[in-house]
Amino acid sequence: MLCQIVLFDGFDPLDVIAPYEVLFAGGLAAPGALTVELVSAEGAREVPGGAGPLSLRAVAALDPQRADLVLVPGAAGRLDDLSAPDALDAPGREDSIPALLGRALRTGLPALLKEALGREGLTVATVCGGSGLLAMAGLIDGRHATTHHMGVGLLDAGGVVAIDARVVDDGDLVTGAGVTSGLDLGLYLLERELGPRVAHAVEKLFAHERRGTVWRATGPVPAGF
Repeated sequence: MLCQIVLFDGFDPLDVIAPYEVLFAGGLAAPGALTVELVSAEGAREVPGGAGPLSLRAVAALDPQRADLVLVPGAAGRLDDLSAPDALDAPGREDSIPALLGRALRTGLPALLKEALGREGLTVATVCGGSGLLAMAGLIDGRHATTHHMGVGLLDAGGVVAIDARVVDDGDLVTGAGVTSGLDLGLYLLERELGPRVAHAVEKLFAHERRGTVWRATGPVPAGF
């Protein structure tokens, strides 16, 4: 299977690198089963991140017809009010997270993500504000998702059912919460796609014990909570 991790100007580096390393290690543990590459909507290019003078190179264009898994990170920037109505374009807020996500929405990325979400057999995953980007684009209305606790307003505004969980599995949409949840998300995706033995081996390699229960809309509804 091919995993494409999306880069856009202002992306959060840890949102990208944490799941990249986990999934790459999974590909080493199961040779031939998983390949990971960094992509952008525009194709191969140097993509500036949002955390200082750091960039990563996209090696190809995001291609929903090739990929089996597309992973969308959030942005790194000033933590302005993510639900403020003028958050995207207000003067002096050009480096804020809402503004960075808003600029990504003015590229070819939303159309490609819509294609990815509409393709049977393809899973879209997000880390942190990546689900907010999908919500802002109007692509996951009515779906269950999580995000960073400061970005829940973006999900609410986009008609998303926000869940307070580390990882939320909504079928072909799997979302992670705050920045470091990229590790837990990556390990869960390995378990789901390649099996628990591969996931466990990578978990031991990185000396990271996964946090939280993966939330799914299954089983009885808890009473009294």
